[in-house]
Amino acid sequence: MAKIQLPTVTLCAAASVNMPATVAALHASMAHLEFAECLLFTDGERATCESIRQVRIPRLRSSLDYSEFMIRSLPEHIRTEHCLVVQWDGFVINADRWDPSFLNFDYIGAPWPQFDDGHNVGNGGFSLRSRRLLNACRDDHFRPGGAEDLAICRVNRPMLESEFAIRFADLPTAERFSFERTMPAAPTFGFHGVFNMIEAIGEDAFWNHYLGLDDRTSAHLDFWQILRQLGRGPHASRRRRKFVVDRLAGLFRS
Repeated sequence: MAKIQLPTVTLCAAASVNMPATVAALHASMAHLEFAECLLFTDGERATCESIRQVRIPRLRSSLDYSEFMIRSLPEHIRTEHCLVVQWDGFVINADRWDPSFLNFDYIGAPWPQFDDGHNVGNGGFSLRSRRLLNACRDDHFRPGGAEDLAICRVNRPMLESEFAIRFADLPTAERFSFERTMPAAPTFGFHGVFNMIEAIGEDAFWNHYLGLDDRTSAHLDFWQILRQLGRGPHASRRRRKFVVDRLAGLFRS
């Protein structure tokens, strides 16, 4: 199958932990899509792949460091009109669900069901962002608001819309683009959330990712949900046992 050409979109990820899984997410996203380029922002070891260009950055020691990089530094590196942001637990799963009309928007992320005020499109872990949006977020009037996706899509959305005419995707478009906290009615272009990985890519593929993680914190945040999902298949008992042991070890270390 010929790759879908996306010459105005840069694929990118930023990480200092879980590098093998992050690189795997980039490869999965590139499997049937041809991007203008693929950028990996990290302080870690070089990705041994010619299709991924590594950009050296200071170590991201926290979620706040990540948010600061995404808002303040990412725009310096994006030369195309849009970028597709992925993380180790959020990437393309159905390339054929790509819709060129996605490029009519400045920001698309999975819907947030916990908000009902109309500002409920915005998950950043798998998101499409325009260069217009990236530059607008560097404006002096932009107010930090914790996680970068919340800062962009809720704290500063009114300002971005009124002063920069930024277009956030409508809910039906966001539902076709990605899913996170709600299960989609139809296949989506991508997803985000470690708790969705088994549903998205299967138990074996998830487990291979999990074993390669050097930071399993995010995997254990939704411990019970993932533990239930691991109760399938011929290796269920062994996998669930290790998952419990890893969680207990993490609790003792903290």
